[in-house]
Amino acid sequence: MTEDQLVRGCVLKNEAAQKAVFDLYASKMLGVCMRYARNNADAEDMLQDAFIKVFDKIKQFKSEGSFEGWIRKIVVNTALKKYSLIRYDKEISGHEGIDAEQYFSTEPGAYAHLSEKELLQLINNLPDGYRFVFNMYVIEGYSHDEIASMLGIQSGTSRSQLAKARMMLQKQILQIQKLAV
Repeated sequence: MTEDQLVRGCVLKNEAAQKAVFDLYASKMLGVCMRYARNNADAEDMLQDAFIKVFDKIKQFKSEGSFEGWIRKIVVNTALKKYSLIRYDKEISGHEGIDAEQYFSTEPGAYAHLSEKELLQLINNLPDGYRFVFNMYVIEGYSHDEIASMLGIQSGTSRSQLAKARMMLQKQILQIQKLAV
């Protein structure tokens, strides 16, 4: 089946089409969920909740842009809702004048020896607010204005959270390097 046929089948609530869409995108979207969740069980719950929303909202997909991108946006929004912004608000502090780019000066060699799994674990260890902004900006490619809109914060706060996330990651990487020496 083509993507258009799968979408039409899902609109008609065809279980075979829904299963095919799930099978096609679940592993990629589980990876997205893992970047926002604290553990596998939470990630799997997010994935299930997200696909329920995908199938509920499938009529809203207008074939303008990528179907995978549309699903990804639902997955990210579901993940953000899973970890309520109450927890996020507690982590925000007032350093909005920080320039995020100045804090990512670690030489590439400093993290080149880390595996993808190790890097993802370091990201997963960040406080929720830092992790959300880092994932949304660095991995998902959202702008600070988009992040601010989605999280209900100022774009300067998004920049600040990114800078703090990068500083925290940099410190963790440097600690790992010291242990390896």
